[in-house]
Amino acid sequence: MIPFLQKADSIHSFITASFNFLGHWGLTPVSHYGRIDMTGKRIVVKVGTSTLTYATGHFNIRRVEKIVKTIADLQNAGNQMILVSSGSIALGMSKIGLRERPKDTPGKQACAAVGQCELMDMYDKQFSEYGVTVAQLLLTKYVLIEDRRRNVENAMAKLIELGVIPVVNENDTVSTYEMQFGDNDTLSAIVASLIGADLLILLSDIDGLFTDDPHKNPDAKLIEVVEEMDASIYGMAKSSTGSDVGTGGMATKLTAAKIATLSGTDMIIANGRDVCILHHIFDDSFKGTIFQAKKKESFRIEDFILETIG
Repeated sequence: MIPFLQKADSIHSFITASFNFLGHWGLTPVSHYGRIDMTGKRIVVKVGTSTLTYATGHFNIRRVEKIVKTIADLQNAGNQMILVSSGSIALGMSKIGLRERPKDTPGKQACAAVGQCELMDMYDKQFSEYGVTVAQLLLTKYVLIEDRRRNVENAMAKLIELGVIPVVNENDTVSTYEMQFGDNDTLSAIVASLIGADLLILLSDIDGLFTDDPHKNPDAKLIEVVEEMDASIYGMAKSSTGSDVGTGGMATKLTAAKIATLSGTDMIIANGRDVCILHHIFDDSFKGTIFQAKKKESFRIEDFILETIG
């Protein structure tokens, strides 16, 4: 059941909560515990490095195949899908034969240049099996804050119109801001804001937002719904990441939540290690955290990027 609906304390409040949440999406609940008709929506799915690869840097083939198949199926169902994918540096490390992630910027850039070829080759082959065409979009901070941002928006809109799934990544080969984007958490929210997405899904190695770091504190509790981003929520962020192959921690995910919700996009954090997680989300049976959209008309994404990333 959608976590938001679990907050209901009575039959009356349950029904009210159900229709309030689904009404935000323009949806009609099929039944209290049934599937939700998620068609005709613009959905951004962000896949992190730890979801795509093993600790060795090699593809987790079973997981990748399942994610690709589900995204293709959602696209075929009438949704507009956008994929933001990390993994180029880790895949480059594996291809080159490096055992440890480079600490210097040129080393990371070299790995990204090699790994991005591997990444797109994999996506092209996997999606083509289901008759879906993909396109590569590599972005940098400066493209997103300058006049060229409009070019990015137009190109992405045209690809979506043509039924092509954009596969977005930061251009790590020429950018030095990869660590600050946080394994594409922030970038995926920026993309969602630019294209006016209905939903952003962050697939990571954690089930959602917890009251404390669940890797260290077994008593940490999952927060199933965040209605508003306030100081208490930001205080739960941990700047560290539990993965050796990625860079994104909870702090970057909360930054993404702020961007998404202020832009009018709902956001979900869920565990990408569950190969069926996307199906669970749309079958109304997933474990994770929903951040409810609170659109603010005065919010400007370019100002946010300048203020937070510099």
